[in-house]
Amino acid sequence: MTPIIRHPLVRAALIAGVALLAACGPPKKSVFPPAVSLQEVTAKPGGVWHVTLRIRNNSYGGMSFETFQGTLRVGDLGGVLLDARVDQDIPSFAADVATIDLLPTPEMSKALEELAAKGSSGALPYAIDGRITATPEKEKESRSFPVQGKNWLSPVPGIPDTYRSP
Repeated sequence: MTPIIRHPLVRAALIAGVALLAACGPPKKSVFPPAVSLQEVTAKPGGVWHVTLRIRNNSYGGMSFETFQGTLRVGDLGGVLLDARVDQDIPSFAADVATIDLLPTPEMSKALEELAAKGSSGALPYAIDGRITATPEKEKESRSFPVQGKNWLSPVPGIPDTYRSP
């Protein structure tokens, strides 16, 4: 060690200078992929499903969500495309919902009718796969995040043609 750095005052000034330089950059908040799941499905007259998507921000900073594109599969059946404009700012570790209307396949509608016949004890698995675009806090460019979710739909007691996921 050189004699000048041995002096405690010079050493303290050097450490403070390095700490100030490290603090000059903008603080980065950790960004993690969000989660998308079904919150509710309502079968409307005419066969249309009104789907409520639950979008959870799993990051340490807020995110501005823009679009979601993916596939919804019910049971072991083929899927239908989901395309939703989200346009929501969601704070860190919070969730919000987006709605979309879709026309299911006849097999998917039949599976939901069979589930309704079972009552509140019935459950039907579903899976969502896709991509969601969002701009993380303190960033200028949006990012595309892959999302996957699996869970169950169950009839809501007392509300006909309505199904929720836990």
